[in-house]
Amino acid sequence: MRWRVLTLFLSLAVAAAGQELERSPFHGDETSIGVGKASFRLRCSACHGIHAEGGKGPPLNRGEFAAGNRDVDIYRVIARGVPGTEMPAYGTRNTEENIWRIVAFLRTFEAVADEPVDGDAERGEAVFWGGGGCGGCHKVGRRGGSYGPDLTRIGRSRSVQHLREALLDPGKDLPAGYFVVKVVTRDGRTISGIGSGIDDFSAQLRDASGKLHSFLREEVESIEREFTSVMPSGYGESLSDQQQRDLLAYMQALRGEESR
Repeated sequence: MRWRVLTLFLSLAVAAAGQELERSPFHGDETSIGVGKASFRLRCSACHGIHAEGGKGPPLNRGEFAAGNRDVDIYRVIARGVPGTEMPAYGTRNTEENIWRIVAFLRTFEAVADEPVDGDAERGEAVFWGGGGCGGCHKVGRRGGSYGPDLTRIGRSRSVQHLREALLDPGKDLPAGYFVVKVVTRDGRTISGIGSGIDDFSAQLRDASGKLHSFLREEVESIEREFTSVMPSGYGESLSDQQQRDLLAYMQALRGEESR
């Protein structure tokens, strides 16, 4: 009974103090953790997996979080989202108490290591920047192109399973903002690239060279969104099994500030 009263008191404190708490007030409370688990599965599992194992979003069952490992850091990400990514802000869609309950649920996972990869990261680095041609579209740190998603922290934010699927079947799960737009102008030109903005009046896209194209609606014959990936789909054939494993090992090792 005392624990229930304390939990109620702390939940009211959350409403007053918001993110000033360092640890979830529901830490270790089985009833609240159960509510957090249900909320997670309802709102978060589509991207992070039903068991927080990761998928389209990063795995959350390793005891390691990209934005910081304190409870308050996890709270901030859920409440505010992550600008420039597919992680939305849930602070206006959920109560502070329920967000803290989700944090308490995530703290129940024992650290789980990602799937081991039978590959060599150094050889994979050579594939990435060499024969694989990945660096022409993807940036790692300050090096590489910007046509595709930045991979500087990809080892933190995606599971090996997701990376393998993205390598062999890139059109299966397109990152937001990386669908192809094809524009046919009234003078017969066709320009394709990554759509950076489309509305009723104009369209903008960026081609593989990084050049930005902008068109008014009256200037074009047609504008089509093609929900396909610009990433080549033949890596299963163009790279050997060992090269694929080496490349996965390299990407698994990309963890932001620790990366070369």
